[in-house]
Amino acid sequence: MRRFEFVEGTSSKFWSPELQGSTFIVTFGKIGTAGQRKEKAFPDEDSARREYEKKVAEKLREGYREVTEGGEAPAPAPSKEKGPPPLPELSPRLRPSKPTAEQVTAAAKALSALEGRLGKRSWQVALQARRARRALRRLGGSDPAAHATLGAAFESLMGRVVAPKGEPRLPLRFAMMLLGELDVAAFVRTAQQWKRAPAGAPAAGGVAAVAREVEALAEPELALRMGLLLTERPELRGGSEVGWQRRWNALKPHVEARLQGAGGALPAHLRAIETGGDAHLAQRLARMGA
Repeated sequence: MRRFEFVEGTSSKFWSPELQGSTFIVTFGKIGTAGQRKEKAFPDEDSARREYEKKVAEKLREGYREVTEGGEAPAPAPSKEKGPPPLPELSPRLRPSKPTAEQVTAAAKALSALEGRLGKRSWQVALQARRARRALRRLGGSDPAAHATLGAAFESLMGRVVAPKGEPRLPLRFAMMLLGELDVAAFVRTAQQWKRAPAGAPAAGGVAAVAREVEALAEPELALRMGLLLTERPELRGGSEVGWQRRWNALKPHVEARLQGAGGALPAHLRAIETGGDAHLAQRLARMGA
């Protein structure tokens, strides 16, 4: 079994990959300990081998050094059967950076201002939503929960998506637009928050469809990107049907691969998404299945 080590400063850790048929196994931890063992099953041996090679390359880029006894062990021999070409990497959704205290405060104020606009003219809500999006974008993919004031403002605003009938409500498409600027952990928590909302909320159909993707795909980043595409309104200001289609074409192979790995298929997955009478959601589903 190959073994890689990283020793620098206070870090002293190892990482060992192994293939057993279509299962990719890694053992990792602090040097001198038995470490932890994780296994990941793939649809076939080729898929497992590609993951093996990708992870080895990542570790080498991170500064790990191979210490396999007897020198570097060769990677597992490629299968003679020609498998599907490897999927291209998803383009980064965020540009990570460490926000300043001033930027965090400004983002919290922008979210509170947006909540205060709810119930007013639609153009006022849309304008403040765009301002809040820009403020969140400056946080470099932060998780609101890491900042007390920001976290409270964000959770309160997200709760407005499922506000009871008659109360000011944040349109789901604006909520997803904001979530797209944050760490995916914020999306997972928000989906759980929405699922706890009482039945009968005006946005019940769209919210249920988005929250379902978290469980159905079991891959938060894919679920978030699916939710963004499902709730997008390309016909509105700043939107583009061509741009939407391009993003779906880039995401679609990854969703298909995820579903196939779990024994499913994209057409059945799309048919299982309930629209709850949401015409815009139904239109996006039709485009995805075209």
